[in-house]
Amino acid sequence: MDPYIFGAFALAYLGLLVWVLKKQRFWTLMSVLAAVALALVYDNGILAVGSLIGEGALLEGLSLARFWLHALVTPTLILFSLGAMRQAGIGWARKGWAALLFWAAAIAAVVVEFVTVLSDLKLEKDESYGVLSYSSAEEASGPPAMILIVLAALLVAGVFLAWKAGSWWMLAGTIAMTIGSMFNPDIPSEAATNLFELILIASLAVTKVKLEHKETGSEASGSHVLE
Repeated sequence: MDPYIFGAFALAYLGLLVWVLKKQRFWTLMSVLAAVALALVYDNGILAVGSLIGEGALLEGLSLARFWLHALVTPTLILFSLGAMRQAGIGWARKGWAALLFWAAAIAAVVVEFVTVLSDLKLEKDESYGVLSYSSAEEASGPPAMILIVLAALLVAGVFLAWKAGSWWMLAGTIAMTIGSMFNPDIPSEAATNLFELILIASLAVTKVKLEHKETGSEASGSHVLE
């Protein structure tokens, strides 16, 4: 059953990617969400078709790319957080020190993931619930440090967007993702828990589209008044 769930997730992320790109008005830091969605299409797609590819070097190489994409692309959500606050007109987010802080956090998240995961990564074949993949031989003892850094940035941005701009989507999605990552429900599936990740990315997509649309609408209204 899990291959079908992962396949459905891949299609959902593809739909979000197309929607975000179609609605995009201009390129900002929030545009990194497209790269994140594309990486998740790949990640879930490989898990969905792993059993069709079969055991061997090809699937192992494709699985290794999943880990590298995760390490390099996921931390860009920290920059998305900064971009969303800037788009919402939150003053301190436009300061030079804020840019330095968030860029430093994003780089630190990549470095942390490399040191804690990639530098000593050993892949082994894993078969569970119909999914054939290559995963880390070391079992995770808790949420990865990189994910905690990303969630912290999203939470800060989500609070400020809800407080200053009245936009609750990012905060709700981040809270859902945080709660979801804390539980390991006893269900016959390893894919179902990834639903919280999809909820988070969907909430960020809605945040991006609404903030950009709001600014464009304000500009159009202002132009009309000046005319």
